[in-house]
Amino acid sequence: MKTLQNKIALVTGGNSGIGYAAARVLAERGATVVITGRRREAVETAARELGVFGFTADQAVLEDTNALVQYIREQFGRLDILFINAGIAGGGSNIENTTAEYFDTMMNINFRGAYFTLNRFIPLLPEGASVVFLSSIVAQMYAPQSSVYQASKAALNSIAKTAAAELATRKIRVNIVSPGPTRTEVLNKSGLSEAQLQQVFDHLTERIPLKKIGTADDVAGLVAYLSEDQAGFITGSEFVIDGGLTL
Repeated sequence: MKTLQNKIALVTGGNSGIGYAAARVLAERGATVVITGRRREAVETAARELGVFGFTADQAVLEDTNALVQYIREQFGRLDILFINAGIAGGGSNIENTTAEYFDTMMNINFRGAYFTLNRFIPLLPEGASVVFLSSIVAQMYAPQSSVYQASKAALNSIAKTAAAELATRKIRVNIVSPGPTRTEVLNKSGLSEAQLQQVFDHLTERIPLKKIGTADDVAGLVAYLSEDQAGFITGSEFVIDGGLTL
């Protein structure tokens, strides 16, 4: 069903993983979709495969975000759906051993970049627009060696709820999607071998009540639903997709 016909959608980090799946579902439901990413070739390839528009931009670089806003303004004049998906996980370390460089890289992409993406796009959001932040269940978990990543997602949740309160007068909805273990390319970049990753997945599967790992499509379907008019009374909410892991 073309439930998003005539909607303009932007998916940051849309060239792979959850962003790629979300862009595909949004386009299938009728939206005109723009995806971004830091690697030009990857963005162009994904855009061609998906039949959407591609724009090379690094969420951590404010000048790139400004250029993206200008592109959307000139090409479409508004933005109905904003899925702030881009982010990194990376390897962790104990607080004692964390470097300032690692901290800044993580926060610049996951928090500062996401914050100013919303900041810059608010003027282009019409009444009835939907904003969705991709967070993570780690925002409410406190595992060792994950302090910076966890903090970046907790900060993201905080600003999403504040934004929901601020933008409600304009009928703009802001929600959060927090996946648990999900098979995406982000985990493939963690530095673990394929065998090590499989061991991690096997261990997690045993802990998850539904006995399976999430997929990008699981998340994409919820993002699309939150972007539709039938979700028009939902704002300031966090949706956990983890197979019951955090029960």
